[in-house]
Amino acid sequence: MRRAIAACAGAILCVPGIAHAQSYQCRVPDKPVSVPRVEQDEPTREMPVTGYTLALSWSPEYCRTRLDSPRDARQCSGRGGRFGFVVHGLWPDGTNGWPQWCPVRLELPARELARNLCMTPSARLLAQEWVKHGSCMSFRPQSYFKITRILWNSLRWPDFDRLSRRDGLTAGDIRKTFADANPHWEPEHVGVKLNSRGWLEELRLCYGADFLPESCDSRRWGPRDSTRAKIWRGL
Repeated sequence: MRRAIAACAGAILCVPGIAHAQSYQCRVPDKPVSVPRVEQDEPTREMPVTGYTLALSWSPEYCRTRLDSPRDARQCSGRGGRFGFVVHGLWPDGTNGWPQWCPVRLELPARELARNLCMTPSARLLAQEWVKHGSCMSFRPQSYFKITRILWNSLRWPDFDRLSRRDGLTAGDIRKTFADANPHWEPEHVGVKLNSRGWLEELRLCYGADFLPESCDSRRWGPRDSTRAKIWRGL
């Protein structure tokens, strides 16, 4: 079941100019870029939206083995800028699963895609996030990406480079460090995804239907607080 998203859902989303830069020397392209074609690879699931997840990828870890990948050149080559956290996607959640691949009436305009390339430095990923997830939240891709930018720009960023040097770093330390830097956030609102070798891949920020932080369920929470973690700095 599709529902329109609000331009500003709560006071936490309306605080301007508090995000620390997560991209260095990134610039939105002057000209529109082509919009990749996305093929549906999973079944359509339409259901009421009960909350949201903002998935934030740690770019140094993602690019660790993709520095020379043509497909990931904008994010990983350095020519498009240097990135810390980037938006993987804003995902709607449901009571017993999550909606996805809802019918799309409007295509993603090239100019809308281009304006988001410093937040999500992958045209392919932006196109997929709209048709797979955004289509279940809004009729217009502009509305979907607007609320994503509002959430993104509301965040404060601690120094993850410094955090990576902490002896005995744990998943709980990552949650607490992020929550301490952000008013209205608590560690239980912050999901952590580590890869099989214990390196940080993503944060998964959990929101209720009102776009305010809520406790993550087990699906989004990730490893226990006591789990040892590592953060790759891209060196």
